[in-house]
Amino acid sequence: MTLASTKLLTLPDWVPPFVKEWGPVGPDPEDKMRLAVALSAENVARQTGGPFAAVVYEASTGRVVSVGVNVVVPQRSSLAHGEVVALLLAQEALETHDLGRRDLPVLEMATTSQPCIQCYGAVIWSGVRRVLVGARASDVEAHVGFDEGPIPEDWVGQWARRGIEAVVDVLRGPACEVLRNYKSNGGHVYNSESNLRGAGLVE
Repeated sequence: MTLASTKLLTLPDWVPPFVKEWGPVGPDPEDKMRLAVALSAENVARQTGGPFAAVVYEASTGRVVSVGVNVVVPQRSSLAHGEVVALLLAQEALETHDLGRRDLPVLEMATTSQPCIQCYGAVIWSGVRRVLVGARASDVEAHVGFDEGPIPEDWVGQWARRGIEAVVDVLRGPACEVLRNYKSNGGHVYNSESNLRGAGLVE
């Protein structure tokens, strides 16, 4: 039993050199999403996690603050979604829980898929001001079979009320291709089995 501490989530060993080799990122939303999609595709190809990735950027410069890939299964943590990993590492790098502090550059995140209910809430509490979104939640559910949870119908509006801009369908096609590849290669649907049974998605 562990009462006093927990390990931090970590990136697969291939991620830092991959990002370094990628080089500078351009200013356009597609440029910023391209790195996230490439990370998700590599995560699938190397079988180091699920078909999702996220990158936190300085909005004005495109400087990469942190990246995250989905490592739920290898790290045995339901929390280890790409967005959560990226946000944790950004908070660690900047030494603050609040990525929206006035003394910090405005930060944005590119995520290969619309955040699930967990990551949707994590974005709100994180302080990032803009989120670039690739595939839609309906794409994730249709192409792979994940349960994305009870996301509010007006999720974009709910973010906007809290000062978070959403830019949707950024490189949606390439992001969906990663999802399809994951499914065709036998990728694991790692939602809790009890929740999937409750939703009628498995017997």
